[in-house]
Amino acid sequence: MSDAVSLNTERPFWPAVRCGLRQCCPNCGEGKILHNYLKIHDNCPSCGEDLTHARADDGPAYLTILIVGKIMIGAMLHIYIAYEPSPLVMASSFTIGTVVLALYLLPRLKGAIVAIQWAKRMHGF
Repeated sequence: MSDAVSLNTERPFWPAVRCGLRQCCPNCGEGKILHNYLKIHDNCPSCGEDLTHARADDGPAYLTILIVGKIMIGAMLHIYIAYEPSPLVMASSFTIGTVVLALYLLPRLKGAIVAIQWAKRMHGF
């Protein structure tokens, strides 16, 4: 009976997502859920929460592409119209910016997706 009650209890969604964006455990908010850049720990190092069920797959990559594309296209249009830089400056600066922004966002979005799965109990019970 206690297992059924614990499965039906509500988990806080937005605090879990905030923890996931910080790459922290959605349960305790302290332990790091990622190691080696994008590998998920089996258990939270701090509270021991089981994270083996988390499967982000390609979701973080798709979200990263959408967000980086939206930001970079808007920035490229603005910079080109306002300052008219040379094509070499545009290509080099926005290539570097795109790579840096994608590498920054990817683990954070993976943490957020793992946190959403944890909050919504999306782990195949």
